[in-house]
Amino acid sequence: MHVKSWARVAAVLFAIGYGANQFSPLMVMYREQGHYSPTVVAAFFGVYVAGLVPGLLVGGPLSDRYGRRALLLPAVAASVPASAVLALGAFSESLLFTGRFLFGLVTGVAMAVGSTWVKELSQAPHDPGSDPAAGARRAALSLSAGFGVGPAIGGVLAQWAPLPMELPYVAHILLTVPVIVLVARAPETLQARVGSRGWLADLRVPAVAHPRFRGLVLPLAPWVFAGPALSFAVQPAALGAARTAGFGLVFATLLTAVTLSAGVGIQSAARRLDSRNPLAGGRLGLALITVGALVAAATAVSGSLVVAVAAAAVLGAGFGIALVSGLIEVQRIARPEQLAGLTAVYYSLTYVGFLLPVVLAPLAPLVGYPMLILLVAGLAALCLATLVVAGARRTVAA
Repeated sequence: MHVKSWARVAAVLFAIGYGANQFSPLMVMYREQGHYSPTVVAAFFGVYVAGLVPGLLVGGPLSDRYGRRALLLPAVAASVPASAVLALGAFSESLLFTGRFLFGLVTGVAMAVGSTWVKELSQAPHDPGSDPAAGARRAALSLSAGFGVGPAIGGVLAQWAPLPMELPYVAHILLTVPVIVLVARAPETLQARVGSRGWLADLRVPAVAHPRFRGLVLPLAPWVFAGPALSFAVQPAALGAARTAGFGLVFATLLTAVTLSAGVGIQSAARRLDSRNPLAGGRLGLALITVGALVAAATAVSGSLVVAVAAAAVLGAGFGIALVSGLIEVQRIARPEQLAGLTAVYYSLTYVGFLLPVVLAPLAPLVGYPMLILLVAGLAALCLATLVVAGARRTVAA
């Protein structure tokens, strides 16, 4: 069977997204069955970012120097032992921290390099006839689909299958092995560069100073994943175990599935918005995240499971549009030799949003989740205003 070149690399993004986000509903399991405190569970969620950011910032620029396969293939292969460490962790706090950090590291490399490689394989000569935004759309869709399917399967296995703390990670390993074979046969798009500059010099990404990056990408990026984090990590904590007694894991899985299904379903609209007005997608995405945060605050006040699902849908839609719009803008700004590096910086900024549960968990006993989430909504609205003003003043002219 013939598999398109871009689809081989997109499969990596799916598998990496699957493994990275299947942990989200499992947070309830570790809180209720592993008896970890909410702060420790939030730290499990956040230490992933501590590994992901250096993986992004190193992997992207180095792939601009050494080629895409040289970085992506080892990264996806390393996700197998990273999942194995998490499976062995069960009731070991140190192993869970270690496994999450390792998975963050390999995910960072895979996201930066994979998104860039998919973009390059979605244009001539590899895929003639594709529209200019096809690469960003395919990369975002593959990653988002993995983000959605992983938690759905992982949550079901953890709720009803034997070995709930081990089997979800075993399922990810079984998925990843054939993906490694697929990507090993994907055509290289960038030959290794040999020069006098040291590799540290390649970690500099001058395009971050571009006015469009500072004006359009910087205010938007942290909210891309802050929305999903608020939906399926903060909302279950705000509702409390008593409100979802007996089905907390299933409900967390439902919130994750709704969030990411909405995100995947709306991504085609982001491309159409961008083709009409390059400023519209980011504004709409951030507006939806702001509204979703307000609905999530209503969840915390009312304790309503229905309102929580509604918030998940709105936040997911905002995530989907914001993710694609940001990627399209990055690909518009970067020169080919800096594309992976700028993509890495973009993803690093987006994942700052996944630290939101870590920040809110220790503050919740003092202030309460309703007030904290309202504050988050206010910050999102402030960034939205910044985005609108930047466009109005044309400080982001190409």
